[in-house]
Amino acid sequence: MGAFKANGLEEMGAFKANGLEVPNGGLRSSVVPSWSLHWAVRRVLQSIRTVIFTSKLNLLLPFGPATIILYYVTNWHGMIFLFSMLGITPLAERLGYATEQLAIYTGPTLGGLLNATFGNATEMIIAIYALKNGMIRVVQQSLLGYILSNMLLVVGCAFFAGGIVHRNKDQVFSKANAVVNSGLLLMAVMGLMFPAVLHFTHSEVQQGTSEVSLSRFSSCVMLVAYASYLYFQLSGRNNTYNQLGSEEVPNEDATEEDEEIEISMWEAITWLAVLTIWISVLSEYLVNAIEGASDSLNLPVAFISVILLPIVGNAAEHASAIMFAMKDKVDITIGVAIGSSTQISMFVIPFCVVVGWMMGQKMDLNFQLFETATLFITVLVVAFMLQDGIANYLKGFMLILCYLIVAASFFVHVDPISSDDD
Repeated sequence: MGAFKANGLEEMGAFKANGLEVPNGGLRSSVVPSWSLHWAVRRVLQSIRTVIFTSKLNLLLPFGPATIILYYVTNWHGMIFLFSMLGITPLAERLGYATEQLAIYTGPTLGGLLNATFGNATEMIIAIYALKNGMIRVVQQSLLGYILSNMLLVVGCAFFAGGIVHRNKDQVFSKANAVVNSGLLLMAVMGLMFPAVLHFTHSEVQQGTSEVSLSRFSSCVMLVAYASYLYFQLSGRNNTYNQLGSEEVPNEDATEEDEEIEISMWEAITWLAVLTIWISVLSEYLVNAIEGASDSLNLPVAFISVILLPIVGNAAEHASAIMFAMKDKVDITIGVAIGSSTQISMFVIPFCVVVGWMMGQKMDLNFQLFETATLFITVLVVAFMLQDGIANYLKGFMLILCYLIVAASFFVHVDPISSDDD
C-alpha cells in the first residue's frame, strides 16, 4: 500500500513537472494560476464598482443603449437627441474622473497635459462628427456655446454657491491666473473677429476664400500660442499654479483626500479608452438627430447648438467647479471653468479648423456677426468680474442672469442662410 502511494505521488509529481518544470511542486504551482485569475476577476469587478456605481450621474447611463434602440426602431428625432444628451452626460463626468486618477500617477506636468487633452474630449468628438457630416455651423455654434456656458453659467453658479456657503466673507483667488486666461480669451476673440469683419465689410481680396485662408493661418498661430501657454504653465518657471500650490499648503490633508488613489494607472487608461469610444458612438447619434430634433421640438438649431449641447459637455466642469467653490477653493474653480474656456477657444476651435482643412471642409473662424459680438461682450464682462480677485454670490447671480439673456437671444435668433455666404 505504501509503495502504491509512493508510486502515485511520484507519477503525479512527474506529470506536473512535465508541464511546469517544477518537480515536487505540482500542487502548489496549480494553485497559482487559479489564484491569479480569481484576483484579476475581483480587481475588474472592484474597478467597475468604483467607476460605475460611485457617481449618482451614472443613473443616466441606460439612456445610452436606449438611444441606439430608439434610432433603429423609431423616427422620434427629438427623443433620440434628448436620450443621447442624457447618455453622454455621465460619460463626460466619468471621463474627467479617469483623467484625474491617471494624473495622480503621471505627476503634475504630464497630468496637466492630460487634463488639457481629455478635459474637452467630449466637445472635440461631437465637433469632429459634425464636421464629418458637413455641419460647420453646428460646430461653430456648439463650441461658442461651450465657451459661453463655462464663463457665465459655470462660473456664475460656482460663485453663487460658494458665496452662499461662505456668505460672511469674500472668497479670494489668484488675480495673476485670471489675467493670463482673460488675455488668452481676448486673443481668441481677435482671431475670431477679423475673419468676420473681413467678410461683412466685403473687403476680401477673393470673396469666399480669403476668410478661409485667414482662418487657417490664424488657427495655426493660436495653436502655437496655446502650446506656449501650456509650456509656460507647466515648466515650473513663473508658474502661476505654483503660487496656488503655496497658498494651499496648510490644507495638505484636504489635498491628499481630494487626490485619493481609487484605481490603478492601467485601469485609468483602460477606462479612458472605453469611455472615449462610447462617447464617440453616442455622439454620432446625437449629431444625426440635431436637425430632426429642431423640427420635432420646434427649437432653432442655433439654440440647440449654443445652449443645449454645452450642457452635456460641461456636466463635469459644472459639478466640480461648484464643489470646489463650496470648499473655498475658488482658484481651482477658476482653473476648471475659465481654463476650459481657454482650451476651447485657443485649442479646440483652431484644431477643428485644421481638421476641417484635412477633411476638405471649409471650416473657418467666421462665426458670423451676432455670435462674435456675443463672445466679445461675454469676455469683457467676465474679465471685469475677475479683475479684483474676489468672488461672492452677487457676482455669481449677475453672471447667471447674463447667461439667461444670452440664452433668450439665441432662442429668437435666426441663423443666416448659408447661401448668403457665397
